[in-house]
Amino acid sequence: MQRINLDQASTSFPKAPGTADAVFRYLTECGCNISRGGYQGAYSAEELVYETRVLLCRLLGGKNHAPDPKQVIFTKNITESLNVLIRGLLRPGDHVLVSSMEHNAVMRPLAQLEKRGIRFTRVPCDRDGSMNPEDLEALIEPATRAVVMLHASNVCGTVLPAAEVGAVCRAHGLFFILDTAQTAGILTIDMAAIGADALAFTGHKGLLGPQGTGGFLIRESLAEKLEPLITGGTGSLSHTEETPLFLPDRFEAGTLNLPGIAGLHAALAWLLDRPEGSILVQEQKLTECFLRKTEPLEEEGWIRIIGKRSTEGRIGVVSMVPLTLDPAELAFRLDEDYGIATRVGLHCAPAAHKTLGTWPTGTVRFSFGAFNTEEEIDEAVSAVSALCRPERKTWN
Repeated sequence: MQRINLDQASTSFPKAPGTADAVFRYLTECGCNISRGGYQGAYSAEELVYETRVLLCRLLGGKNHAPDPKQVIFTKNITESLNVLIRGLLRPGDHVLVSSMEHNAVMRPLAQLEKRGIRFTRVPCDRDGSMNPEDLEALIEPATRAVVMLHASNVCGTVLPAAEVGAVCRAHGLFFILDTAQTAGILTIDMAAIGADALAFTGHKGLLGPQGTGGFLIRESLAEKLEPLITGGTGSLSHTEETPLFLPDRFEAGTLNLPGIAGLHAALAWLLDRPEGSILVQEQKLTECFLRKTEPLEEEGWIRIIGKRSTEGRIGVVSMVPLTLDPAELAFRLDEDYGIATRVGLHCAPAAHKTLGTWPTGTVRFSFGAFNTEEEIDEAVSAVSALCRPERKTWN
Protein backbone atom coordinates (compact mmCIF):
# COMPACT_ATOMS: atom_id res chain seq x y z
CA MET A 1 0.00 0.00 0.00
CA GLN A 2 1.28 3.46 -0.90
CA ARG A 3 1.96 5.53 2.22
CA ILE A 4 0.79 9.16 2.34
CA ASN A 5 2.25 11.36 5.07
CA LEU A 6 -0.25 14.02 6.12
CA ASP A 7 1.33 14.41 9.56
CA GLN A 8 4.00 16.91 8.51
CA ALA A 9 3.29 19.14 11.53
CA SER A 10 4.68 16.39 13.74
CA THR A 11 7.82 15.82 11.70
CA SER A 12 8.48 16.41 8.03
CA PHE A 13 9.00 13.47 5.69
CA PRO A 14 10.62 13.09 3.29
CA LYS A 15 13.51 15.33 4.27
CA ALA A 16 15.21 17.83 1.99
CA PRO A 17 17.38 16.27 -0.73
CA GLY A 18 20.93 15.72 0.50
CA THR A 19 20.04 15.66 4.21
CA ALA A 20 20.55 11.93 4.79
CA ASP A 21 23.74 11.93 2.72
CA ALA A 22 25.15 14.76 4.84
CA VAL A 23 24.49 12.84 8.06
CA PHE A 24 26.11 9.73 6.56
CA ARG A 25 29.18 11.65 5.36
CA TYR A 26 29.69 13.22 8.76
CA LEU A 27 29.58 9.84 10.48
CA THR A 28 31.79 8.08 7.94
CA GLU A 29 34.21 10.82 6.84
CA CYS A 30 34.51 13.22 9.79
CA GLY A 31 33.19 12.02 13.16
CA CYS A 32 35.09 14.74 15.05
CA ASN A 33 33.99 16.90 17.94
CA ILE A 34 34.23 20.69 17.90
CA SER A 35 36.15 23.07 20.17
CA ARG A 36 38.06 20.12 21.58
CA GLY A 37 40.54 19.00 18.94
CA GLY A 38 43.61 20.70 17.50
CA TYR A 39 43.57 18.90 14.17
CA GLN A 40 42.09 19.33 10.71
CA GLY A 41 39.01 17.14 11.16
CA ALA A 42 37.92 19.11 14.22
CA TYR A 43 38.48 22.39 12.38
CA SER A 44 36.33 21.14 9.48
CA ALA A 45 33.53 20.19 11.89
CA GLU A 46 33.74 23.60 13.55
CA GLU A 47 33.47 25.28 10.14
CA LEU A 48 30.38 23.22 9.29
CA VAL A 49 28.66 24.21 12.54
CA TYR A 50 29.55 27.87 12.01
CA GLU A 51 28.18 27.76 8.46
CA THR A 52 24.93 26.27 9.79
CA ARG A 53 24.62 29.20 12.18
CA VAL A 54 25.12 31.56 9.23
CA LEU A 55 22.42 29.80 7.20
CA LEU A 56 19.98 30.10 10.10
CA CYS A 57 20.69 33.83 10.30
CA ARG A 58 20.02 34.11 6.57
CA LEU A 59 16.75 32.22 6.80
CA LEU A 60 15.34 33.64 10.05
CA GLY A 61 17.21 36.89 10.62
CA GLY A 62 15.59 38.95 7.90
CA LYS A 63 17.15 41.21 5.30
CA ASN A 64 20.18 41.99 7.47
CA HIS A 65 20.70 38.32 8.39
CA ALA A 66 20.76 39.36 12.04
CA PRO A 67 21.69 38.43 14.66
CA ASP A 68 25.40 37.55 14.61
CA PRO A 69 26.06 33.80 14.04
CA LYS A 70 27.42 33.50 17.59
CA GLN A 71 23.90 34.36 18.78
CA VAL A 72 22.56 31.13 17.27
CA ILE A 73 22.41 28.50 20.01
CA PHE A 74 21.96 24.80 19.23
CA THR A 75 19.81 22.50 21.35
CA LYS A 76 18.33 19.08 20.66
CA ASN A 77 14.83 20.44 19.91
CA ILE A 78 12.56 23.44 20.35
CA THR A 79 11.21 22.11 23.66
CA GLU A 80 14.68 22.33 25.14
CA SER A 81 15.11 25.78 23.58
CA LEU A 82 11.94 27.07 25.22
CA ASN A 83 12.94 25.56 28.56
CA VAL A 84 16.33 27.28 28.37
CA LEU A 85 14.66 30.61 27.61
CA ILE A 86 11.74 30.42 30.03
CA ARG A 87 13.56 28.91 33.00
CA GLY A 88 16.64 30.99 32.42
CA LEU A 89 14.79 34.30 32.40
CA LEU A 90 11.98 34.13 34.94
CA ARG A 91 12.29 34.70 38.67
CA PRO A 92 9.76 34.48 41.54
CA GLY A 93 7.37 37.43 41.33
CA ASP A 94 7.57 37.67 37.53
CA HIS A 95 4.45 37.61 35.38
CA VAL A 96 4.25 36.23 31.82
CA LEU A 97 1.69 36.56 29.04
CA VAL A 98 0.94 33.64 26.70
CA SER A 99 -1.78 33.00 24.14
CA SER A 100 -4.58 30.55 24.81
CA MET A 101 -3.30 28.48 21.87
CA GLU A 102 0.05 27.46 23.35
CA HIS A 103 1.71 24.06 23.07
CA ASN A 104 2.81 22.20 26.20
CA ALA A 105 6.42 23.03 25.31
CA VAL A 106 5.57 26.45 26.77
CA MET A 107 2.81 25.58 29.21
CA ARG A 108 4.42 22.74 31.12
CA PRO A 109 7.53 24.74 32.08
CA LEU A 110 5.27 27.60 33.15
CA ALA A 111 3.03 25.26 35.13
CA GLN A 112 6.10 24.05 37.04
CA LEU A 113 7.38 27.58 37.59
CA GLU A 114 3.95 28.66 38.85
CA LYS A 115 4.67 26.56 41.96
CA ARG A 116 7.74 28.73 42.52
CA GLY A 117 5.98 32.07 42.47
CA ILE A 118 5.91 32.86 38.76
CA ARG A 119 2.50 33.76 37.34
CA PHE A 120 1.15 33.58 33.80
CA THR A 121 -1.99 34.88 32.11
CA ARG A 122 -3.50 33.46 28.94
CA VAL A 123 -4.54 36.00 26.31
CA PRO A 124 -7.90 34.71 25.02
CA CYS A 125 -8.01 33.81 21.34
CA ASP A 126 -11.06 33.55 19.10
CA ARG A 127 -12.80 30.31 18.15
CA ASP A 128 -10.69 30.16 14.96
CA GLY A 129 -7.44 30.56 16.90
CA SER A 130 -6.78 34.22 16.03
CA MET A 131 -5.67 36.78 18.61
CA ASN A 132 -6.12 40.54 18.98
CA PRO A 133 -2.88 42.25 20.16
CA GLU A 134 -5.00 44.82 22.01
CA ASP A 135 -6.31 42.04 24.23
CA LEU A 136 -2.72 41.20 25.11
CA GLU A 137 -1.81 44.81 25.86
CA ALA A 138 -4.76 45.12 28.23
CA LEU A 139 -3.40 42.28 30.38
CA ILE A 140 0.07 43.75 30.98
CA GLU A 141 0.85 44.26 34.66
CA PRO A 142 3.71 46.05 36.45
CA ALA A 143 5.24 42.60 37.13
CA THR A 144 4.96 41.42 33.52
CA ARG A 145 8.43 40.42 32.31
CA ALA A 146 7.85 38.70 28.99
CA VAL A 147 5.48 37.45 26.33
CA VAL A 148 5.97 33.86 25.17
CA MET A 149 3.91 32.97 22.12
CA LEU A 150 3.73 30.50 19.26
CA HIS A 151 3.88 31.83 15.73
CA ALA A 152 1.21 29.49 14.34
CA SER A 153 -1.06 26.90 15.90
CA ASN A 154 -0.11 23.26 15.58
CA VAL A 155 -3.81 22.37 15.94
CA CYS A 156 -5.62 24.56 13.40
CA GLY A 157 -2.80 26.35 11.52
CA THR A 158 -3.84 29.91 12.44
CA VAL A 159 -0.96 32.40 12.32
CA LEU A 160 -0.79 34.75 15.30
CA PRO A 161 0.15 38.45 14.89
CA ALA A 162 3.82 38.20 15.89
CA ALA A 163 4.96 41.58 14.55
CA GLU A 164 2.10 43.41 16.27
CA VAL A 165 2.85 41.62 19.55
CA GLY A 166 6.52 42.50 19.13
CA ALA A 167 5.57 46.17 18.82
CA VAL A 168 3.53 45.97 22.03
CA CYS A 169 6.48 44.36 23.82
CA ARG A 170 8.87 47.09 22.67
CA ALA A 171 6.45 49.79 23.78
CA HIS A 172 6.22 48.29 27.28
CA GLY A 173 9.81 47.10 27.72
CA LEU A 174 8.93 43.39 27.70
CA PHE A 175 10.98 40.50 26.38
CA PHE A 176 9.36 38.64 23.48
CA ILE A 177 10.07 34.93 22.95
CA LEU A 178 8.60 33.45 19.76
CA ASP A 179 8.01 29.73 19.16
CA THR A 180 8.42 29.03 15.43
CA ALA A 181 7.96 25.24 15.57
CA GLN A 182 5.32 25.33 12.84
CA THR A 183 6.57 28.28 10.77
CA ALA A 184 10.36 28.19 10.41
CA GLY A 185 11.14 27.19 6.83
CA ILE A 186 7.58 27.92 5.70
CA LEU A 187 6.74 31.55 6.48
CA THR A 188 9.16 34.35 5.66
CA ILE A 189 10.55 35.28 9.08
CA ASP A 190 12.44 38.45 9.95
CA MET A 191 13.44 38.30 13.60
CA ALA A 192 14.39 41.97 13.71
CA ALA A 193 11.19 43.17 12.02
CA ILE A 194 9.08 41.00 14.33
CA GLY A 195 10.84 42.47 17.33
CA ALA A 196 11.57 39.11 18.95
CA ASP A 197 14.29 38.93 21.58
CA ALA A 198 14.53 35.18 21.08
CA LEU A 199 13.28 33.01 18.28
CA ALA A 200 13.12 29.28 19.04
CA PHE A 201 13.24 26.78 16.17
CA THR A 202 13.30 23.06 15.55
CA GLY A 203 15.14 21.35 12.73
CA HIS A 204 12.84 18.45 11.93
CA LYS A 205 9.63 20.16 10.81
CA GLY A 206 9.53 22.96 8.22
CA LEU A 207 13.32 23.15 8.10
CA LEU A 208 13.23 19.60 6.66
CA GLY A 209 16.21 18.44 8.73
CA PRO A 210 16.81 15.54 11.14
CA GLN A 211 15.19 15.00 14.52
CA GLY A 212 17.37 15.91 17.48
CA THR A 213 18.22 19.34 16.08
CA GLY A 214 16.91 22.71 17.21
CA GLY A 215 17.95 25.89 18.91
CA PHE A 216 17.25 29.57 19.24
CA LEU A 217 18.42 32.93 17.94
CA ILE A 218 18.83 35.43 20.76
CA ARG A 219 19.58 39.11 21.23
CA GLU A 220 22.49 39.94 23.50
CA SER A 221 20.21 42.00 25.76
CA LEU A 222 18.20 38.89 26.62
CA ALA A 223 21.17 36.53 26.72
CA GLU A 224 22.71 38.66 29.46
CA LYS A 225 19.63 38.04 31.64
CA LEU A 226 19.52 34.25 31.22
CA GLU A 227 20.91 31.70 33.62
CA PRO A 228 22.04 28.60 31.69
CA LEU A 229 19.83 25.56 32.17
CA ILE A 230 22.66 23.08 31.54
CA THR A 231 26.31 23.69 32.33
CA GLY A 232 29.45 21.67 31.75
CA GLY A 233 32.31 21.36 29.31
CA THR A 234 32.39 23.69 26.34
CA GLY A 235 35.97 23.26 25.16
CA SER A 236 36.59 26.90 26.08
CA LEU A 237 38.04 28.46 29.26
CA SER A 238 38.93 24.97 30.50
CA HIS A 239 41.11 26.43 33.26
CA THR A 240 38.02 27.52 35.22
CA GLU A 241 34.96 25.78 36.63
CA GLU A 242 32.84 28.87 35.93
CA THR A 243 30.52 28.83 32.91
CA PRO A 244 31.70 31.10 30.05
CA LEU A 245 29.75 34.32 29.71
CA PHE A 246 30.15 34.62 25.94
CA LEU A 247 27.96 33.14 23.20
CA PRO A 248 27.32 30.52 22.03
CA ASP A 249 29.37 28.62 24.66
CA ARG A 250 27.29 29.90 27.59
CA PHE A 251 24.31 27.81 26.44
CA GLU A 252 26.02 24.94 24.59
CA ALA A 253 27.56 22.75 27.28
CA GLY A 254 28.38 19.20 26.22
CA THR A 255 28.67 17.64 22.78
CA LEU A 256 26.21 18.84 20.16
CA ASN A 257 24.33 16.56 17.78
CA LEU A 258 26.93 17.11 15.09
CA PRO A 259 25.65 14.49 12.61
CA GLY A 260 22.20 16.09 12.95
CA ILE A 261 23.62 19.58 12.44
CA ALA A 262 25.37 18.32 9.29
CA GLY A 263 22.00 17.15 8.01
CA LEU A 264 20.37 20.43 9.04
CA HIS A 265 23.08 22.31 7.13
CA ALA A 266 22.17 20.43 3.95
CA ALA A 267 18.44 21.01 4.50
CA LEU A 268 18.94 24.74 5.09
CA ALA A 269 21.08 25.05 1.97
CA TRP A 270 18.31 23.38 -0.05
CA LEU A 271 15.65 25.65 1.46
CA LEU A 272 17.64 28.80 0.79
CA ASP A 273 18.08 27.73 -2.81
CA ARG A 274 14.28 27.78 -3.31
CA PRO A 275 12.47 30.96 -4.41
CA GLU A 276 11.38 32.88 -1.32
CA GLY A 277 7.87 31.93 -0.26
CA SER A 278 7.59 29.00 -2.66
CA ILE A 279 7.01 26.38 0.04
CA LEU A 280 4.28 28.48 1.64
CA VAL A 281 2.61 28.84 -1.77
CA GLN A 282 2.75 25.06 -2.23
CA GLU A 283 1.31 24.36 1.22
CA GLN A 284 -1.44 26.96 0.80
CA LYS A 285 -2.36 25.43 -2.55
CA LEU A 286 -2.77 22.04 -0.89
CA THR A 287 -4.67 23.57 2.04
CA GLU A 288 -7.06 25.40 -0.28
CA CYS A 289 -7.63 22.17 -2.18
CA PHE A 290 -8.34 20.22 1.02
CA LEU A 291 -10.69 22.86 2.42
CA ARG A 292 -12.59 23.20 -0.85
CA LYS A 293 -13.04 19.48 -1.33
CA THR A 294 -14.10 18.78 2.25
CA GLU A 295 -16.63 21.65 2.25
CA PRO A 296 -19.46 19.44 0.89
CA LEU A 297 -18.75 16.88 3.62
CA GLU A 298 -19.14 19.59 6.24
CA GLU A 299 -22.31 20.97 4.65
CA GLU A 300 -23.85 17.48 4.70
CA GLY A 301 -23.03 17.07 8.39
CA TRP A 302 -20.37 14.38 8.17
CA ILE A 303 -17.45 16.42 9.54
CA ARG A 304 -16.65 19.78 11.12
CA ILE A 305 -13.58 21.75 10.05
CA ILE A 306 -11.86 23.59 12.90
CA GLY A 307 -10.40 27.07 12.45
CA LYS A 308 -10.27 29.33 9.41
CA ARG A 309 -12.07 28.31 6.21
CA SER A 310 -9.56 30.01 3.92
CA THR A 311 -5.78 30.03 3.46
CA GLU A 312 -5.45 33.63 4.61
CA GLY A 313 -3.56 33.86 7.89
CA ARG A 314 -2.88 30.17 8.18
CA ILE A 315 -0.33 27.46 7.37
CA GLY A 316 -0.89 23.96 5.99
CA VAL A 317 -2.47 22.47 9.13
CA VAL A 318 -6.18 21.55 9.13
CA SER A 319 -8.05 19.84 11.96
CA MET A 320 -11.43 18.20 11.63
CA VAL A 321 -13.95 16.56 13.93
CA PRO A 322 -15.75 13.58 12.36
CA LEU A 323 -19.44 13.62 13.28
CA THR A 324 -20.22 10.00 12.45
CA LEU A 325 -17.45 8.14 14.28
CA ASP A 326 -14.82 8.54 16.97
CA PRO A 327 -11.82 10.66 15.87
CA ALA A 328 -9.45 7.88 16.92
CA GLU A 329 -11.34 5.39 14.74
CA LEU A 330 -11.13 7.73 11.75
CA ALA A 331 -7.37 8.15 12.18
CA PHE A 332 -6.89 4.39 12.62
CA ARG A 333 -8.95 3.53 9.55
CA LEU A 334 -7.22 6.17 7.43
CA ASP A 335 -3.92 4.48 8.21
CA GLU A 336 -5.10 0.86 8.17
CA ASP A 337 -7.29 0.99 5.07
CA TYR A 338 -5.72 3.79 3.02
CA GLY A 339 -2.13 4.21 4.23
CA ILE A 340 -2.76 7.84 5.22
CA ALA A 341 -0.88 9.12 8.29
CA THR A 342 -2.58 11.84 10.35
CA ARG A 343 -2.48 12.77 14.03
CA VAL A 344 -5.43 12.37 16.37
CA GLY A 345 -6.12 13.69 19.86
CA LEU A 346 -5.11 16.84 21.69
CA HIS A 347 -1.75 17.42 19.98
CA CYS A 348 0.07 18.39 23.21
CA ALA A 349 -2.02 21.58 23.23
CA PRO A 350 -5.00 21.19 25.61
CA ALA A 351 -5.49 24.94 26.00
CA ALA A 352 -5.78 25.31 22.23
CA HIS A 353 -8.49 22.67 22.07
CA LYS A 354 -10.40 24.41 24.86
CA THR A 355 -10.17 27.63 22.87
CA LEU A 356 -11.31 25.94 19.65
CA GLY A 357 -14.16 24.06 21.31
CA THR A 358 -12.72 20.60 20.65
CA TRP A 359 -11.90 19.65 24.25
CA PRO A 360 -11.73 16.90 25.47
CA THR A 361 -12.20 14.67 22.40
CA GLY A 362 -9.68 16.45 20.20
CA THR A 363 -9.46 16.35 16.42
CA VAL A 364 -7.97 14.50 13.49
CA ARG A 365 -5.22 16.72 12.11
CA PHE A 366 -4.10 16.80 8.48
CA SER A 367 -0.86 18.70 7.86
CA PHE A 368 0.82 19.24 4.52
CA GLY A 369 4.46 19.70 3.56
CA ALA A 370 6.76 20.66 0.73
CA PHE A 371 6.56 17.29 -0.99
CA ASN A 372 2.86 16.44 -0.70
CA THR A 373 0.75 16.52 -3.90
CA GLU A 374 -2.81 17.37 -4.93
CA GLU A 375 -3.31 13.70 -5.82
CA GLU A 376 -2.62 12.83 -2.18
CA ILE A 377 -5.16 15.44 -1.07
CA ASP A 378 -7.74 13.86 -3.37
CA GLU A 379 -7.06 10.43 -1.88
CA ALA A 380 -7.38 11.79 1.66
CA VAL A 381 -10.70 13.52 0.96
CA SER A 382 -12.04 10.41 -0.76
CA ALA A 383 -11.02 8.30 2.23
CA VAL A 384 -12.64 10.67 4.74
CA SER A 385 -15.82 10.67 2.67
CA ALA A 386 -15.94 6.87 2.61
CA LEU A 387 -15.23 6.49 6.32
CA CYS A 388 -17.58 9.22 7.59
CA ARG A 389 -20.65 8.15 5.62
CA PRO A 390 -23.93 8.83 7.48
CA GLU A 391 -24.96 5.21 8.01
CA ARG A 392 -22.24 4.87 10.63
CA LYS A 393 -23.27 5.29 14.24
CA THR A 394 -23.06 8.90 15.38
CA TRP A 395 -20.33 9.57 17.97
CA ASN A 396 -21.74 11.41 20.99
